[in-house]
Amino acid sequence: MIIKSFVAEQNIENLKNNIILFYGENLGLKLDLKKKIQNSLKHTDYFNKDQDTILKNTNYFFEQVNNVSLFGKEKVFFVDNANDKIIKIIQELEEKNKSQKIYLFSNILDKKSKIRNYFEKSGNLGIVACYSDNEITIRKIILEKLRGYKGLSAENVNMIINNSGLDRIKLNNELNKICTFFLDEKIESKKLEILLDLKINDNFNLLRDEAFNGNKIETNKLLSDTVVDNEKNVLYLNIINQRLNKLDAVLELSKKNTLEEAISMIKPPIFWKDKTNFITQAKKWSLSKIKEVQNMTYGVEIEIKSNSVINKTILMKKLLVDICKKSNA
Repeated sequence: MIIKSFVAEQNIENLKNNIILFYGENLGLKLDLKKKIQNSLKHTDYFNKDQDTILKNTNYFFEQVNNVSLFGKEKVFFVDNANDKIIKIIQELEEKNKSQKIYLFSNILDKKSKIRNYFEKSGNLGIVACYSDNEITIRKIILEKLRGYKGLSAENVNMIINNSGLDRIKLNNELNKICTFFLDEKIESKKLEILLDLKINDNFNLLRDEAFNGNKIETNKLLSDTVVDNEKNVLYLNIINQRLNKLDAVLELSKKNTLEEAISMIKPPIFWKDKTNFITQAKKWSLSKIKEVQNMTYGVEIEIKSNSVINKTILMKKLLVDICKKSNA
């Protein structure tokens, strides 16, 4: 049974199935849903498991699931890194388990995945796809978290969105910092900019912009001067994809409007500091070139997430060089 992620986010009580699989690239969403499940189920015993541990001692796992607590507590099992290897265990649990809650968490599962297909077709099991956030969902989270805060202007919201790079984990960290810092619930733009440490992020944004502008000399110079943090590559990819998505939206709108009109129509609006660069890029890029680079970024993301040995910094710098070349193509 397929369950939409927004349905689960709106009310975790909508998850009625005893066994549910959460899969996809959005780690932040999966962590948020796990916290909501924990908060909703009180007086329970929690067990955190990894699939490999379960497969090494399947009998012990079945004993834990089937043995009812003497104190009548409900058991809740969280199983990380689930994939097709655990499907036989799930099939057996589906027949025998009538009360215990089991939540499985997986990375990206393609349409050929056996466990994904099994959960989608089952009437007893639930499956939730956790796809990447977009600007709309990120904005909704910000407005919900900072509801009642004075000074939460559209410019400040965009500042937070741009800084998060559509990464929910980074966004949650930044929102926690904001709530801790602005205890009086009054946000000041200058203090917010300092708090978010935007000067550090501006360095990569500058590198990104020169690559999208097709400026080979400046791009090469910034590639040497800019510190590309190996731990922030997913964030960097989100920043690049964010620019690609905005350019795509503007170019689609510009088919029936002038470029200036198209830029004024997109939501959320372009941050005023970024407008000059954005106009330059919109004039150089086409929908076909954007599509090609989107395929590139997807390939790099798969490499980063699936290959722990590869040098991610070199991969990211090569992508920026390729974007610079594509801009001039």
